[in-house]
Amino acid sequence: MFIHISHGSDDPHRVLMALQLASIMCEDRDVLVYFDIKAIDVVVKGAADLRYKQFPSSAQQLAALPEKGVTLMVCPGCLKAADKTSDDLPPGVEVADKERFFSFTNGRILTLDY
Repeated sequence: MFIHISHGSDDPHRVLMALQLASIMCEDRDVLVYFDIKAIDVVVKGAADLRYKQFPSSAQQLAALPEKGVTLMVCPGCLKAADKTSDDLPPGVEVADKERFFSFTNGRILTLDY
């Protein structure tokens, strides 16, 4: 499953729902979460810890997902547009690489956009 997050602190419900869905789906599916546009600010070091209602916070979920085998990737162009580099990413978050990105899909993809 490919989960695409393009929102950040402007819509914590959207971000946290997507991360929660990744956590649920990774129990028996391969999951890749892709961050671009405003979502870059969610995954960089020192990012605000987003909270919304019953959802675990963004910091909690982003720390737990890689331990569960979920791949977290950021758009390289959006990272650069945010004046950030790979050095600004915490462990468990990687800059998207075309070959690794497309090898995940195996020619098929189920996408959810948030």
